[in-house]
Amino acid sequence: MAVKKDYYEILGVPRDATQEEIKRAYRRLAKKYHPDVTKDPESAQKFKEIAEAYEVLSDPEKRAQYDRFGHVGPEQGFDFDIRDFRRARETFEEFFGGGWEDLFDLFFGEGVRTRTRARPRTRARRGEDLEYKLRLTLEDAAQGTRVKVTVPRYVICDRCGGTGREPGTGVRACPLCGGTGQVEHRQRTLLGTFVNVQTCGRCEGTGELIEEPCRKCGGKSRVWEESRISIKVPPGVDTGSRLKLTGEGNAGLFGGPPGDLYIVVEIAPHEVFTRKGDDLYCEVPITFPQAALGATVKVPTLFGEEELTIPPGTQSGETFVLRGKGIPHLRGRGRGDQYVTVKVVTPKRLSRRVRQLLEQLDRELAPELEGGS
Repeated sequence: MAVKKDYYEILGVPRDATQEEIKRAYRRLAKKYHPDVTKDPESAQKFKEIAEAYEVLSDPEKRAQYDRFGHVGPEQGFDFDIRDFRRARETFEEFFGGGWEDLFDLFFGEGVRTRTRARPRTRARRGEDLEYKLRLTLEDAAQGTRVKVTVPRYVICDRCGGTGREPGTGVRACPLCGGTGQVEHRQRTLLGTFVNVQTCGRCEGTGELIEEPCRKCGGKSRVWEESRISIKVPPGVDTGSRLKLTGEGNAGLFGGPPGDLYIVVEIAPHEVFTRKGDDLYCEVPITFPQAALGATVKVPTLFGEEELTIPPGTQSGETFVLRGKGIPHLRGRGRGDQYVTVKVVTPKRLSRRVRQLLEQLDRELAPELEGGS
């Protein structure tokens, strides 16, 4: 087994060197022996030794361990693995602005290379659809209405105009993928080279990074607000009806189209009418004389009062139909009907005269009712 060189000797610094001196030494040697700079066939191995020495000596904990024990343990005494090289890579890029990927692949057979022909994705995303529950009266459902509601939603940031960037700033190419939006992970094995192409995690596949995020939206391109929206409700809607307002949902991300807003209708109970489909049902009280003698009574509808003819001899509970006085058909012409059930009301308080008249009426009708039974 070859004897490993002293890390201080590799970097050319004394054992009491400061961190700044170690850093300057690494920078000078890394630039000198980088395989892309020199044609020396031994430069790759030399650079590996420099990177390993710097990785240990630049870490106070690892340096203390090395100063105390030296090269001990399995092979090197330090777990200088792929994760250590990734940290060293960040340092190298900080010094020299890139060029590490080819070297990383050369040493370990696993590297990150950009796809030169990859097509970046766009940041633009369609906004989410929203749903809003709207409670209406039966009158509004029958006649149609226009209402204004407050809907919490995302809107385009008025400071950056939906770009996510602070005004006056731009974007730069992602240094990880080189602006392609994708990276290739390569691994060489005895069976060959395996390539795994993935979306760049740093730029999310766009190939770009925002230089300075917008201070209002934080780079998200949209902000949260409660918007006032006008809704036109057509006649005939019912509980469960869904009205689609195109483009009134959440604003899209980074210039993407907005989502839609769906209005889900709920009709409040009515004190007079019961609705079944497009038909209406109600009860109307009448007196015994009206039921017996017949009469014309006024009946409420959603569109005003209507006259209803009560024929003589009408029994309590009979139902009459007012054609076309129901709810307008939502998808078509015409309206439903209104069904009126009459209910003969028995008075609870009687004057002396009314009582006498009813007693007389009872004496006259009793034999007829008994005979009819």
